[in-house]
Amino acid sequence: MSTAALTRPGAVLADLLPAATASRARVRDAALVAGGAVLTGVAAQIALPIPGSPVPVTGQTFAALLVGTALGARRGLASLALYAAVGMAGVPWFAEGKSGPGGATFGYVLGMLLASVVVGALARRGGDRGALRTAGTMAAGTAVIYAVGVPYLALSAGISLGQALAVGMVPFLIGDALKAALAMGALPTAWKLAGRRG
Repeated sequence: MSTAALTRPGAVLADLLPAATASRARVRDAALVAGGAVLTGVAAQIALPIPGSPVPVTGQTFAALLVGTALGARRGLASLALYAAVGMAGVPWFAEGKSGPGGATFGYVLGMLLASVVVGALARRGGDRGALRTAGTMAAGTAVIYAVGVPYLALSAGISLGQALAVGMVPFLIGDALKAALAMGALPTAWKLAGRRG
């Protein structure tokens, strides 16, 4: 793979995987979409309950943001939509082994769908190629997740928006900063390694 292919505008990490023909590209994309859904489902099982909050700390949001960033907006959305659809159909791979639609935390799953589009679009503009840009990309995706998840939590739990912020966002901000720091190291490093192999 040439250096030009690695630096071309609009590329995301998934684009670096070879696909010689259109049919192979479709197979590659289907595998990436399924793999992203499985990664998100597995990461959701890493869950720590927070006293006083119906929302646990999970690896789910980190995985969803990585999937969106690495796959791009279209494949990222497809991957998170597959994750959501399979979980709603009864596979217990939402946080803490839950499944089905509804529940106080389902808004975060819906937020992850939109966040995958946002971070994927930012990644196509180079938002994952440097540490500071990656931090901004992760912050934007996290903000989208909260923008959907927190109001949904307030409505489904019958609490005020202020209470929902207190139990559904504030306890997670330090963890979000740590996840962003991990992404700041992982994504730009992946690009550098790809450039060395290219």
